[in-house]
Amino acid sequence: MSLKGFKMKSVSGFRSLIKSSLLLEFELSLRGEPLIPGLPDDVALNCLLRVPIESHSACKVVCKRWRFLFGNKDRFFTLRKELGFKHPWLFVFAFHKCTGEIRWQVLDLTNFSWHSIPSMPCKDIISPHGVSCVPFPHEGVLFVCGGMAADLHCPLDSVFKYEIHKDCWTVTKKMNAARSFFASGVINGMIYVAGGNSAALFELDSAEVLDPTIGNWHPIASMGTHMASYDSAVLNGKLLVTEGWLWPFLVSPRGRVYDPTTNHWENMTVGLREGWTGSSVVVYGHLFVVSELERMKLKVYYPDTDSWETIQGPPLPEQICKPFAVNACDNIIYVVGHNLHVAVGYISNLNRADSSEKKWSFSVHWHVISGPILSDLTPSCSQVLFA
Repeated sequence: MSLKGFKMKSVSGFRSLIKSSLLLEFELSLRGEPLIPGLPDDVALNCLLRVPIESHSACKVVCKRWRFLFGNKDRFFTLRKELGFKHPWLFVFAFHKCTGEIRWQVLDLTNFSWHSIPSMPCKDIISPHGVSCVPFPHEGVLFVCGGMAADLHCPLDSVFKYEIHKDCWTVTKKMNAARSFFASGVINGMIYVAGGNSAALFELDSAEVLDPTIGNWHPIASMGTHMASYDSAVLNGKLLVTEGWLWPFLVSPRGRVYDPTTNHWENMTVGLREGWTGSSVVVYGHLFVVSELERMKLKVYYPDTDSWETIQGPPLPEQICKPFAVNACDNIIYVVGHNLHVAVGYISNLNRADSSEKKWSFSVHWHVISGPILSDLTPSCSQVLFA
């Protein structure tokens, strides 16, 4: 095995990095035969902590020490965290159109391999539509809120929490109101939810906030109008909520903006709400939309002129079929389509560093990652977490 060009984590003096009883336990397990013959244990551990999840079952039968490492995901991910690994994974909440079966599929964005995670501990059979997935990317934590019971079509108030390093779900404090098709977002570490459909299938005007460190939901100011959410985003510390265009497109869509510093809602500007024609992400501090119109081109919103412009670059690749789920990490957009094919869009800022131009210009180029073999799954939502 050649280590030329191998970018190893800085773990020289492995024993100096022991910060927990788990690492001490692992160090003791290393005594005797080496993890990988011919390699120092610190180098070998760095190699093994990069093995894709899909290969863990095969790896843990190699020897006792490998079974100790790969046989427990809590141990594996805690070691990765202790040694500073931070790799992005794309979590996709997907469903089978014919059977209604729902499942979570995860794309390792470093190794480009797929694996699944355990099912949510739901008492009800959950519909794949109407849920809200709220991530804390760098903590490796995902909250799944609300949605609908598939058999009764009534909204839910349930909240589930997934933690990567434990690879398991827990049931957390319920929302004050059952909701489906509602807005959500994280601002300063707090989870905000607003609007949506109620148990009586009427639109809600209520909103609430959760401090994950405490675990209790509290009401915030009413939205001032009853509305369900087509899409939402957090931009410049504010929650933006749009109901989207509704057939037959005779009435301009409503939109509201919440400022947590004042606990106040206000109307969204006309240009912002009328041009919001797809699923949004925030990149470079700008709001982008993968438009379901305009040949599925990517466009960006300019608040100074209250207008949208299509950015340079090709439209969404033809392999990505609607419905799709959209998410972003840094300057990269991930668009998941039918069969869980993923279009990866790299956003470039075209302004030179020494330019005096105030208006930013952008371009995008795409490449496609194939979905799991024979998946026949449709995405409902997606989020990026670091593991």
